[in-house]
Amino acid sequence: MARLGLSLAILCPNLRDFLTRGLLRDAQALVRLFPAIAVALSTMACGSVGADGSDGLRVALLLPESKTARYESQDRPAFEQRVNDICPTCETLSSNANQDAARQQSQAEAAITNGADVLVLDPVDSVAAAVIVRHADAAGVPVVTYDRLVLDAPVAFHVTFDNERVGALQAQVLLDAVGDERDDGVFVVLNGSPTDDNAAQFRNGAMSVLDAAEVTIGAEVDVPDWSPDQAQQAMERALATLDRDRIVGVYAANDGLAGGAIAAMTAAGMDPPPPVTGQDAELAAIQRILAGEQHMTVYKAVHTQASVAAEMAVALARTGEIPDSVPTDQIDNGDGQVPALLLEPIPVTLETVGSTVVADGFWTIEEICSGLEQECARAGLLDAAS
Repeated sequence: MARLGLSLAILCPNLRDFLTRGLLRDAQALVRLFPAIAVALSTMACGSVGADGSDGLRVALLLPESKTARYESQDRPAFEQRVNDICPTCETLSSNANQDAARQQSQAEAAITNGADVLVLDPVDSVAAAVIVRHADAAGVPVVTYDRLVLDAPVAFHVTFDNERVGALQAQVLLDAVGDERDDGVFVVLNGSPTDDNAAQFRNGAMSVLDAAEVTIGAEVDVPDWSPDQAQQAMERALATLDRDRIVGVYAANDGLAGGAIAAMTAAGMDPPPPVTGQDAELAAIQRILAGEQHMTVYKAVHTQASVAAEMAVALARTGEIPDSVPTDQIDNGDGQVPALLLEPIPVTLETVGSTVVADGFWTIEEICSGLEQECARAGLLDAAS
């Protein structure tokens, strides 16, 4: 529903007000209340993105890695499906660089050589990927950056989430879970990859909250490549150097890092572990939340994100222009102001699994509860399914 509501707002200027930051649920409510009207508007009154017949267009999707499970399980299929929905004759050229910046550059060059009309780029390295964007620009191929912004290069459009807001949400939920223990305890901070501009934004948001609370950070690590294995090793080092009984919370920037930290603490006999944050609402993370191992994650409606990216890519491939009806912020990437759509992140805890990822169709109860029937029953999820 969120995806349809956002698509309507892009296609129909009179609905754009529902899409201002923090009001996405208003658009969802509109679609739930008026499904027939919404469908009619999207296909008739406001026109269809795919109505002009653009045979032979090629849209390249360049993903950064597969260690973060969402890219292959959620983003890629949602993007490809939306391109097919609005442009059945378009061809999607999808690739994954597996955290190799040089490989991603080769994939981008191959896509351009193979006639890509637009690139949708989620960079491995936000700085190094400027070469990709400049090459595309020289070839007359516009670039939509996806999730992670490319710096110092001419980007046509950027679609992401409010990344500092993500970090602030994680840190605030962590502080709330720790409570008064924060005064005498220490925190471990596992940031994302130092080559990812988003990781710096997550950290900035988190530190704005943690610094204001004057907590003690016993260890802080930037985890290369968002690697769960390296996060586990970093947590093992922290356990070896800190008084583990004083560790009251772990800020992990995403679910992969959270999984690594939890594995280290579990192996060290910390059962249950202290509250741990996460991001991306990976299935494993939702299951850890139900099992009492991870305290929270951040749900980002990646189906909506992928849908918007697909729509902007097709529009740019056809006309070279972003539709005037798209509500945008502006982000300075060092080369200039980039029109951007910043979607709102949503924190997920044990109490809100059903009202967030389940309600939005991101994961089904069957997927979540396989092998965790008792935990799901305690959380009320199985009752919600019956």
